[in-house]
Amino acid sequence: EVQLVESGGGLVKAGGSLTLSCHASGFRFDDSAIGWFRQAPGKAREGISCRGNWDNSRHYADSVKGRFSVSGDNAKQMVYLQMDRLKPEDTAVYYCAYAAVCSWDPQHFGSWGQGTQVTVSS
Repeated sequence: EVQLVESGGGLVKAGGSLTLSCHASGFRFDDSAIGWFRQAPGKAREGISCRGNWDNSRHYADSVKGRFSVSGDNAKQMVYLQMDRLKPEDTAVYYCAYAAVCSWDPQHFGSWGQGTQVTVSS
């Protein structure tokens, strides 16, 4: 059974940092991609980062480029999202998701975590 579990969300002031973690199980991690998405109230789910686990390739949306950094530990089947210089507009529920290759299209991802809330106060 494919499982993805996020952790690390919380409340932070603008300019602060948070690190989200995603633990994956139930599939061949080394042959997969893990995407990070977020969804703010009333808005569509947005792809913000993706890691290709076979080659440690990293991809970022323009909205987070230069502020967020994705990394992973294949032995632990973990992917991390380091979020720096957070802004109030980063407030959303953050999800990790599993796919064969990276994509910005949420429909490309077949399995999702439960989400973790990130709130950035001004």
